[in-house]
Amino acid sequence: MKTYFFKTALPLFLTCMMFSCTDLSETVYSEIEADSFFNSESDLIAYTGRAYSQLQLYPGEQLLWSLGQNASDELVIPAKDNGDWYEEGRWEVIQKHTLNSSTANNKILTRAWNLVFEGVSACNEILSVIEPIQFENKERITAEIKILRAYYYYWAIDYWGNVPFSVDFTDTEIPQQQNREFIFDFIVTEINENVNALQEMPTDEYYGRVTQGMAYTLLAKMYLNAEEWIGENKYNEAVLACDQVIDLGAYSIENNYFSNFLVHNENSSENIFVVPFHPSLTGDGFYWGYLTLNPSSKATFDMIADPWDGFVVQPDFFAKYSENDLRRNSFLFGQQYDTGGNPIVEGGEPFIYTPTIADYNARGKWEGARIAKYEYQEDITYGADMENDFVLFRYADVLYMKLEALYRLGRAGEFIGDPELNKIRTRAGLLPYDIGDLSDSELLDEFGREFAWEGRRRQDLIRFGVYGNAWWEKPQSGPNKKLFPIPLTALNTNPNLTQNPD
Repeated sequence: MKTYFFKTALPLFLTCMMFSCTDLSETVYSEIEADSFFNSESDLIAYTGRAYSQLQLYPGEQLLWSLGQNASDELVIPAKDNGDWYEEGRWEVIQKHTLNSSTANNKILTRAWNLVFEGVSACNEILSVIEPIQFENKERITAEIKILRAYYYYWAIDYWGNVPFSVDFTDTEIPQQQNREFIFDFIVTEINENVNALQEMPTDEYYGRVTQGMAYTLLAKMYLNAEEWIGENKYNEAVLACDQVIDLGAYSIENNYFSNFLVHNENSSENIFVVPFHPSLTGDGFYWGYLTLNPSSKATFDMIADPWDGFVVQPDFFAKYSENDLRRNSFLFGQQYDTGGNPIVEGGEPFIYTPTIADYNARGKWEGARIAKYEYQEDITYGADMENDFVLFRYADVLYMKLEALYRLGRAGEFIGDPELNKIRTRAGLLPYDIGDLSDSELLDEFGREFAWEGRRRQDLIRFGVYGNAWWEKPQSGPNKKLFPIPLTALNTNPNLTQNPD
């Protein structure tokens, strides 16, 4: 059963925002004692939902997911031949790694930064409010919010490196900028000190909430990227963190890859941490059908309004899939059909999505494969979310992180025969890996095929040392481009911040 505990927090959220956005010295409960305001544990859980609801923004059009994905080799948003989607070049500078301090007023960059630090602020406020209150399961709820805050900081150091740091909502001083090593240690410490207080096994009650599986997966990601982020090899620690998830016995690889992305994917045994979505119970955040599809696809999915024909698959990335890889069906390509199974023809021209794109600055209406990894329900209207829950962490990620860490340690043979690991390949219609199949390039390509458009690709490209390489419509870029510039709005409001080097 899906729960939308964050929806009930909306009135409280609006009340809090009236105070916290204008004057950080104000206290939300200055006239009502917090322990009188909350009458039950369910009231407190509903209140904590405002920190979770910030996650709903993640897969949106001009936010954190699209910033990272457009900078990778998976997603591309070329201007159409009629000029649509050029949008003052804000996508192009991300795609071509030319975003710098002089263009740090980019709307996408600013909104991505705000998502992360408004999430941090929401967690800080919640922890400040509930700290003096005594209630059942207080330790568990406090641990949830602390690790959710750590997750927001994980995004922060991934995208920007050195970032402003604050864990005290009552502190009225402008936050100081801390380096990546400081934030890295903070995140790891928060996880290790709080993970045992979390819910161990996934249940309906804890669906979409921070659990031990989520926390250990986050810890594994920290250790896997440690060599890049802080210059320390922590692959042994990454293996141990993955084993903590495995040893829970709570997750397994689905028989069908696409079961994880169905309209009703809440029963997936593989998904560890998701953002629950619903057409009427959640905000405007997950609407990929409108972002990617051409209006001609209305006949395929009985869509009510015209989709926008924007987000497409980068041609070189699509070519990484073999024809017998079932995961290639994550994308729409070739002849398209209506709901009756009839080929769609418009003006005598067959409706064919071509994976190739002839001109970055003048994309044709049907050029570019389109994402269809998440099942599209019929009759969805614009302004309503898809009902699929957006997957942030899943068990395949844990198993592949363990494989990579062992591979880097020269110990991949210890895990290469694991049945669940092999199932990731066999369910895609491919042979399991032998030890001789493994190489940097093959692992990177395989991670791309398995986790396409899941928000992981940029991090993988950086870790494997190829983020600066040239690819389709992107020139070679320097090592400074591994971090995004800090938005001008943040620099203008916090004199303690130093811009990332161009």
